[in-house]
Amino acid sequence: MALTKLTTDLIDSTIVTSVNGSTGAVTLETGTDWQATPKTADFTAVAGEGYFVDTTSTAITVTLPSSPNVGDEVGIIDYSSNAGTNKITVTSTDNIQNSANDKAINYNNGAVNLIYTGATKGWLVKSAANETATALGAPFPLTVDYLVVAGGGGGGSSQGGGGGAGGLHTSYGTTSGGGASAESSLSLTTSNNYTVTVGSGGSISTQGNDSVFSNITSTGGGSGGGGNANGGSGGSGGGGAAQNANTSGGATSTPTQGYAGGNGVNPNAGGGGGAGEAGNTDGQRAGGDGLEVNIIGGTGNYYAGGGSGGSNNGTTVTGSDGGGGSGGGNSSQNGGDGTDNTGGGGGGGGSTSGVGNAIGGAGGSGVVILRYPSGYTITIGAGLTGNTTTDGSDKVTTFTAGTGNISFS
Repeated sequence: MALTKLTTDLIDSTIVTSVNGSTGAVTLETGTDWQATPKTADFTAVAGEGYFVDTTSTAITVTLPSSPNVGDEVGIIDYSSNAGTNKITVTSTDNIQNSANDKAINYNNGAVNLIYTGATKGWLVKSAANETATALGAPFPLTVDYLVVAGGGGGGSSQGGGGGAGGLHTSYGTTSGGGASAESSLSLTTSNNYTVTVGSGGSISTQGNDSVFSNITSTGGGSGGGGNANGGSGGSGGGGAAQNANTSGGATSTPTQGYAGGNGVNPNAGGGGGAGEAGNTDGQRAGGDGLEVNIIGGTGNYYAGGGSGGSNNGTTVTGSDGGGGSGGGNSSQNGGDGTDNTGGGGGGGGSTSGVGNAIGGAGGSGVVILRYPSGYTITIGAGLTGNTTTDGSDKVTTFTAGTGNISFS
């Protein structure tokens, strides 16, 4: 008699074990014993079995067999075509795809065959059908916290005002720049591209450049007033120059990202505004402090401090918390540069009557920091400089320069 070849996406082999010549009946032995009754609640799988999983009413967790042998297999099929809504989570005391993290079928009509390969890699996908970017993805939402700090403004020369700090947006903690409440985390989608731009700091008396993540834009810090000029506006405002009591720049971005700079009061210029307070808050010339945002873990991580103002009194004023540059006190004391990757404003240069003037410091470059569940992997596109670390159950990726696209998987 002739035998018809049988095929299936998930049964890896079909072996003819007996043929009844009188009736033409064929007995088949397969690598996976598929269970006839669909699963509608959490369950523990048995090696060698396949399961139709019905998530019509609820998400379901499949626990893979404990103490498996190399070569053991388990099959899972999204029976109800609903795993994109109610996911099928796959968990194990052993690794899954070389990771201790749970995985999931989180797309409709998914069908996956898993095979145990040993302690190092654990369970790997042997075959799959209807998969999206990956056969097994992360079992939890892609929720991303962010800190987006723009480049700081440059300080002014000749008893110049301190540069304003770069605007600061964050969803991490309780407070964002300018005293606003922390913003909402972003719910993102795997495989989509998201833009990241790290703004550079401004040169002497120049506004800093914007930083961007997805739909979040932080505005560059305002410039410090130089000579006889007012401070510029921006994410945080620049300080006014000393002469003629020049006024400060405001924090003009909407929503609020920082504070205004301080006014100049001859012979002392105003300090630049920071994300945590206005310029001159801690005294004439003092840059406004930045904001503590511990998105990378630990404590004491300050960003977006204003630059200190210049003077002719011979005294240097140190920069603010959050990378603000120092303010010079005579013609030999230039303003200090803001610290890169903090968005700190540059300090104002000093002056000495009849001798000359010192120049303002450059603003510090900004930074973009993302915090997300460790089950996801980030892909950093060309044009960006970034690194990823782990803090607890999260990954933290810090971008320090450039512009480009990123994606998650």
